[in-house]
Amino acid sequence: MKLVNILEKVNSFEKNSFLKIMDIALSCDKVDNKKVDAILTSSDKDLKNADLTNIVKIFNLIEEQYKEHLVTEMKNISSQLDVVIDILIRDGNSIMKYEWFSKLYEKELKELKQSIKSFDNDMNSDKTEINTERKRDYTIYKACLHTAYNNDLLNNQDPKISDDEQSILITLSEELNLSQQELKIIKYLIVALKKQDLDELINELKNIGIVFYSKKTKTIYIPNEIISLLRQIKNRPVADKYFKRVLKQLREPELNIICKNHNIKYIGVSVEDKISLIINSGVRFRELLTSGIHKEGTTLNEKKAFINELVEKGLQLSEPLRGITVEDKVSNLIDYYVKLDKDDKVGIPLGGYQQLLIDIDSIFGKNINSTVKKEFELQDENVLDAEYLLDYNIKPRDIIELLSVVQLKQFCKENDKIKVRGNLVVNILDAYKDMRYLEFENYINIGFRDLNALKENGLKIKESDIGVKFEDITKTMLSSLGMNVDEEQRKKLNTAKDKIDILINLGNDEIIIVECKTSKESGYNKFSSVSRQIKSYVSLAEKSGKKVVKSLLIAPDFSDDFVNECELDYILNLSLIKAESLKTIVEAFEHSKLKIFPYNLLMRDVLIKGERIIKAIQK
Repeated sequence: MKLVNILEKVNSFEKNSFLKIMDIALSCDKVDNKKVDAILTSSDKDLKNADLTNIVKIFNLIEEQYKEHLVTEMKNISSQLDVVIDILIRDGNSIMKYEWFSKLYEKELKELKQSIKSFDNDMNSDKTEINTERKRDYTIYKACLHTAYNNDLLNNQDPKISDDEQSILITLSEELNLSQQELKIIKYLIVALKKQDLDELINELKNIGIVFYSKKTKTIYIPNEIISLLRQIKNRPVADKYFKRVLKQLREPELNIICKNHNIKYIGVSVEDKISLIINSGVRFRELLTSGIHKEGTTLNEKKAFINELVEKGLQLSEPLRGITVEDKVSNLIDYYVKLDKDDKVGIPLGGYQQLLIDIDSIFGKNINSTVKKEFELQDENVLDAEYLLDYNIKPRDIIELLSVVQLKQFCKENDKIKVRGNLVVNILDAYKDMRYLEFENYINIGFRDLNALKENGLKIKESDIGVKFEDITKTMLSSLGMNVDEEQRKKLNTAKDKIDILINLGNDEIIIVECKTSKESGYNKFSSVSRQIKSYVSLAEKSGKKVVKSLLIAPDFSDDFVNECELDYILNLSLIKAESLKTIVEAFEHSKLKIFPYNLLMRDVLIKGERIIKAIQK
């Protein structure tokens, strides 16, 4: 979940630690104060009073300083931040209930203790599977860590690792190509691994600015922006789901080389499990592609050829991968995936994503729901919901790639819209990109809640979702007219009682309020209820300093009585648009020379006639 969305969810007290750290970061000499002053007005110099979007802009300016703060906090070897952060940066763990975090933490400790025991036995056994060279690497690092941690005892001081010692250990671990799992195992052979009090652990994470914690809902939030910083610090900049895409392109012998190099069990283990073990062990993405998968004696040209083939034929990136050296190419691949993870674009319309989930569920049933839950460690029972998954930064391609090759082929064969040749993942995404056109064509059927017509036309929408779907398509249509559909302002104005459907921001605190209604019957006729509703919205907006220049009601049809009553109510300033009229206006606008729809055309009539509007914009 994005930082701005989390700031909207938590109260002022729950933001305090984060804002304090931002204040400290702002005092750093490296910060561009001119840019900061350009964002913060004289009235909100105090971050506590600043607009949420401005807080996010400031955070983006001081990311490096914030990262330096986190690095300093994570140097404390006696803390378990390394264990906990490995949980937090995994896909799907950006929002967690208290109980769920507790389960994941206990599971992590249990598995780590088992790994430590197994590792210790292997290191002290003559019949170990660890080769002599790797055993030597482990022994060297363990001895250096032990000395760095315990040498303070000679001076009657508490054991700790200094900054200089830490930088040497980091360099040593990189030169020895140790994974995050190998580092943790060796560390906790020296420092006893004990379960910490969960409340104290959450409090520590909150105080150092890693998480937000809502006591009311007992929910832990980790913003996507901070997850990105933590991944950089942990030398794991590429999210697991993208790492998995790369590993799935490798041959099994190449996976075996990686496992062998990092003491990962691979004999008798399936390819899927090998991939999961490699990802969970925290093997460095950069090291893996530059040297970790190549046999001894592989030439530089062979490595370049391998990377080129991997990218062009296997990964099929949306843009060419540049770079002269192998290191350049791998760096650019890392940058590509980091940029992709930060990108808000879903790739297909939200409606298309939801339809994809419905179709996958209808073919594979509960199995796919369980697969998604397990893969992303999601806590809720039913997770196949587009908006829910996007909160966890889980996008359509991430779901499709959970299907096996056999399942992909089956899904494509059972769906007439999808091509069965070429890259099946891309074919599926392309098919659901067209969902917006299918929804647009069925806009009137959706307004009339005609489930049979929708089913015949290839749209599967639950009756309970019809209203929201009609509203979403209306937002898209108004946006396509060049109108500023302002979700941020709408959410700020809305209360638990009064919820505006759509808010169009005209600038200078002027807005248009849009209400959407669906009806199975021809002729929407509930004037008294809708008039009370809209008057309440207008009052709500005016109390917040907004001027409502117009209210619009969009429905599939209106009764004559409804139109007459609307004409008589001069206070309401309400105009009516039939769904069919809006659809024809949008179609005509797309073929006109106009870039922004002249909204004044909506101000004149009570019942807006599509034909008159179309004539006006085609002049």
